[in-house]
Amino acid sequence: MIVSSLGNTELLKLHKTAFLCSREIPASVVLKCYDWAIEQRDNGNCVISGFHSKIEKDVFHYLLAGTQPVIMALARGMKEKIELELKTAVDAGRLLIVTPFENSVKWVTAETAEQRNRFMFELADEIVIGYAGKGGMVGRLVAEVKGKKVIRIQE
Repeated sequence: MIVSSLGNTELLKLHKTAFLCSREIPASVVLKCYDWAIEQRDNGNCVISGFHSKIEKDVFHYLLAGTQPVIMALARGMKEKIELELKTAVDAGRLLIVTPFENSVKWVTAETAEQRNRFMFELADEIVIGYAGKGGMVGRLVAEVKGKKVIRIQE
């Protein structure tokens, strides 16, 4: 359930692909994630992510360089201050920032990140995993996914 949002809520009606990637990722997968992001941008596909790990942030950078819709899911309450690059995309109607948390949740924790990832899975039509480290949260959550297409870039 979305508790708070900023931006174009019409983006929620689009086909959405969730993107997640573990914090630690083999170098051999990094370029594949970048190529995937560029492909999504060039094809105008809507991507939803927390854009929290280093690779997720890089993917966000590639997506923002385009004109396609993007949804950012926060693992805390709504941002109090919106960075200029985000504000520009929000004002253009191509970025939606959503959170399942009240504004009293100020910090990202492992627990809020897991809840955010489950929230993204609910909103998404399909899920793309850049890389899931062994024994990590991303791999564990993906193993629980039912009824949605899951694509793994790492393979």
